[in-house]
Amino acid sequence: MSLREKENPKFFARIQEQNLLRQYDLLANCVEIGCNKGIESFDKYTLWSLNGAAVANIAQFGGRFREQPIYVGNHIPPHFKDVPNLMDQFLSVIHENWDIMDHPTILPAYALWRMNWIHPFVEGNGRTARAACYYLICLRNGGLLPGNKIVPERIRENRQPYYDALKEADENWAEGHFDVSALAEYLQDILKAQLSE
Repeated sequence: MSLREKENPKFFARIQEQNLLRQYDLLANCVEIGCNKGIESFDKYTLWSLNGAAVANIAQFGGRFREQPIYVGNHIPPHFKDVPNLMDQFLSVIHENWDIMDHPTILPAYALWRMNWIHPFVEGNGRTARAACYYLICLRNGGLLPGNKIVPERIRENRQPYYDALKEADENWAEGHFDVSALAEYLQDILKAQLSE
C-alpha cells in the first residue's frame, strides 16, 4: 500500500514527517548497536532498514536496492545492475578507512555524497544518505549527539549549500579525483551549530 502525493499533498506530507520520526528512532537504535559492535554494523541491511522506514506507505519498493533506471535532475545515476557492486564498494571504503581516517566529517561526507551519486533506492535516497551520514558522525563520537535540531534536519532546512557541496564533489569525481572537502566543511559547520544549542 502506498499513498501518492498528488492524491492528498497534506496527508502525504504528514506521512513523510511521521516516517522521518520513525527513521530517527531506528537510527538511534542503529547508532547504539554500532557503538557496541563497531563499524562493521554499518552494512546494507542497516541502509535497507533506514530507507524502508523513510518511505513506508509512500513508496512500494522501500528497503531494497532499485532494479530500474532513475533520473535526478541533471544527474544520471549508474545503471541499476551496477548498484549492488557500487554499494559493496561504498561500504568497503567506509570500513577500510574507519580506523585510519580520524577526521570527524570526511567519511560522513563521503557517505552523503556517494549514496546520492549512486542513488541506490527508488525513493528516499536523500533521507537515507542523510541518516547514514549522521550515523557515521555519531559513531565517530561514541553515541547520539546533543542538540534539538540534528544535522539531517539542518541540511533539509537549508539545502543550497548542501547541493553546492554535492555538485563540487561530483565535478571532482568527473575530473578523476576524489575530493569531498567542501561537503566535509559544510558538515562541520552544521554539526557545530547543533552542538552549540
